[in-house]
Amino acid sequence: MTSTRTVTLRPDLPLTLTETGGDHGRPVLVLHGGGGPASVAGLVEHLARSTRVITPVHPGWQGTPRPEWLTGVGDLALTYLHHLHEQGLRDITVVGSSFGGWVAAEMAVRDTAGLVAGLVLIDAVGVHVEDEPIVDFFGLDARGVADHAWHDPDRYFVDPTTMPAAQLAARRSDMAALRAFAGDPYMHDPELLRRLADAHVPALLLWGAEDRIVTPAYGAAYAAAFANARLHVIPEAGHLPHIERPEATFALLDAHLRNVDGPSHATG
Repeated sequence: MTSTRTVTLRPDLPLTLTETGGDHGRPVLVLHGGGGPASVAGLVEHLARSTRVITPVHPGWQGTPRPEWLTGVGDLALTYLHHLHEQGLRDITVVGSSFGGWVAAEMAVRDTAGLVAGLVLIDAVGVHVEDEPIVDFFGLDARGVADHAWHDPDRYFVDPTTMPAAQLAARRSDMAALRAFAGDPYMHDPELLRRLADAHVPALLLWGAEDRIVTPAYGAAYAAAFANARLHVIPEAGHLPHIERPEATFALLDAHLRNVDGPSHATG
């Protein structure tokens, strides 16, 4: 069963959420990257077979309102934590792709109420790693994005000149929202890397071996900063391994969810 609703967290901040799956299993919050909810649709479909999945639309994407004050990823993380608390949801596993992985990491270090039980970061941005710069995504044309993001760029490249005007306008609007959150400082929080040691929940970092936006070496530094994290590099995949290599990605994800649900992480 799937339902979409809008909740008002404050007068100027409506939040659109889709819930799918059943009431069985620990709830999972899935956070999309710059490509919007469509970029995690297959991931949500897979998870909904065994869990209750909550997928918000980040404010500013898909034409949703984003108040002018909401420009910090930390503020977005607190917004989601506030919603989970208001809904009485606990023992959440947060799964984030790219920009969404950054939001997930910020949630973990700000979670003073112990709502988050586990993390899955998929080719996440959000930290500064010496000698492993994040590629200037905003400076790439469509061909450049495809070449950096995919193992098989020819398969996934879409020529923007062939896109309907409405779809192209929607993509530009989404990129404007991404720039508002991640444009300065570019795609990272300067303090996040050192703060990750305070996040003790089990974290799984999944990385495409051929991601040229954030490299596997960047992912290794990200994982090493957590108190309890593992990195798995997925061959023949780029920045979105859950799209290019879904079977391998989902197998690792499912094993991690079983670990998070295990007796050592049960609540009293």
